[in-house]
Amino acid sequence: MKKKVPIDFKVSAASRGRRSKKKKRRKLSKRRGVKVKEKAKEEGVTPLVEKYWLQRYDLFSRYDEGIKMDEEGWFSVTPEEIAVRHAEMSRGGVVIDCFTGVGGNAIQFAKMSCHVVAIDIDAKKVELAYNNAKIYGVEDYIDFIVGDFFQLASSLEGNGDIAFLSPPWGGPSYKAIENFTLDRLKPKDGYSMFQVAQTITPNIIMFLPRNIDLHQVEELSWLSSPPLSVRD
Repeated sequence: MKKKVPIDFKVSAASRGRRSKKKKRRKLSKRRGVKVKEKAKEEGVTPLVEKYWLQRYDLFSRYDEGIKMDEEGWFSVTPEEIAVRHAEMSRGGVVIDCFTGVGGNAIQFAKMSCHVVAIDIDAKKVELAYNNAKIYGVEDYIDFIVGDFFQLASSLEGNGDIAFLSPPWGGPSYKAIENFTLDRLKPKDGYSMFQVAQTITPNIIMFLPRNIDLHQVEELSWLSSPPLSVRD
């Protein structure tokens, strides 16, 4: 019969020290997590948009200076870096921001020396967009209008150099859709929006989700003459 060999379970001081440090880090991380949740709650952020709040400086780099958003604004505003790229396409002139929301894109167009007509059907969103534009010092370069873009389009015909379309994608659940089609856009399907925008100007920038049906986007681009380019 084999003899059992005793195993020494002595833990070195160095090993104990490492374990102690790990515990401390876990505690600190937990405390930070609690503090973050408390701060988010103080700002009126709901659990639905908490993860977007954690990315707040990606949405607005000057967030701490008084940026304001409603719940929908948290998950619908264009991240600032992307809004800058949109604005760089404009090269000045008059931009019609057809669904301005809380103003992320309008602000960056205005910073690029564009004059912006910022439209939204929600008066509260227009109020928030104006506040946010003031934070960036560009409110004098933007005309804020409370109204329905589809009803206002005829009066804007020929008055814009670029129509910018960033319509609602239907909330955070859009990411779960494997092939996002243009009929899912709100308040009307993408084809209808595009055609209405064409009555204002042939120059259209349309911001769509990454999971958009590319065949439909290609079809959409051919509605323009010459056809519009599609960028990732």
